[in-house]
Amino acid sequence: MRAVRIHEPGGSDGLVLEDVPLPRAATGDVVVRVHAAGFVPDELEWPGTWVDRAGRDRTPSIPAHEVAGVVTEVTYGTTGLAVGDRVFGLTDWHRDGAAAEYVAVEARNLARIPRTLTYTRAAALPVAGLTAWQGLFVHGGLESGQSVVIHGAGGGTGTLAVQLAREAGAHVIATGRGRVADLAAEMGAQSFVDLERQRFDDAVGPVDLIFDTVGGDLLARSARKIKPGGALVSITAPPPVRPEGGRAVFFIVEPDREQLRGLAERAEAGRLRPHVGAVHPLAEAREAFEAKRDGVPGKVVLEI
Repeated sequence: MRAVRIHEPGGSDGLVLEDVPLPRAATGDVVVRVHAAGFVPDELEWPGTWVDRAGRDRTPSIPAHEVAGVVTEVTYGTTGLAVGDRVFGLTDWHRDGAAAEYVAVEARNLARIPRTLTYTRAAALPVAGLTAWQGLFVHGGLESGQSVVIHGAGGGTGTLAVQLAREAGAHVIATGRGRVADLAAEMGAQSFVDLERQRFDDAVGPVDLIFDTVGGDLLARSARKIKPGGALVSITAPPPVRPEGGRAVFFIVEPDREQLRGLAERAEAGRLRPHVGAVHPLAEAREAFEAKRDGVPGKVVLEI
């Protein structure tokens, strides 16, 4: 099959399209014929890209851990899926990803794609959607009537977090560069802080939850804006300052079939729209990674 691989650290310049062996499915896996794949811009820097869970070198490795496609093989121990099912979900961080014509995935990390959802949009949902859901509700405890700030509201995770928070009945304050203000409003944000022109500390009062996808100094300064009993939740780094009377949480997204189903149902009903900022063919994987690094709003997806 054809796949994009990286042989050594050095960023997206090392991505190459090659002929590689078909994936070997383990117990509990399915093999998926990939139609679309999504990725996280910094995944080429993750330890799992270079070593397996035992710390052994596993290069060359295939990136892009969000997959949408069709099941072509079911192995022993697999439940809930059958050959021919349209599926989407996450591949393991320490195994090859979906920038390929076929990928082996643990079946429990996949859910069926609704009939009306395209492969491209489905591939934009798993990491961003699960991250947004877990950050807001599992770790943040967001409830109707509360206020939430979403840092990085123009990104793949941020755009979905805005929609999910608004659907839950929260008052949503989005932050980001000025060029994504209209997008944030379209997704449902009731107000927007342009971080290129406004100081976050002056523009926002106390809130129940801050969900951070940006990090750095903005994360450090966010703690003082949390109400007593509230939470500062980040996916970039552990918050360096704990909110007074509140919680500080850092987490890494986890696969969850039931949450994937919930995201898919919302997308099918038109209540959740993954924002796809650009689409590239597999042969342009390097350009796709560079586009996201250059700030394309939303998700960048590979079509295979």
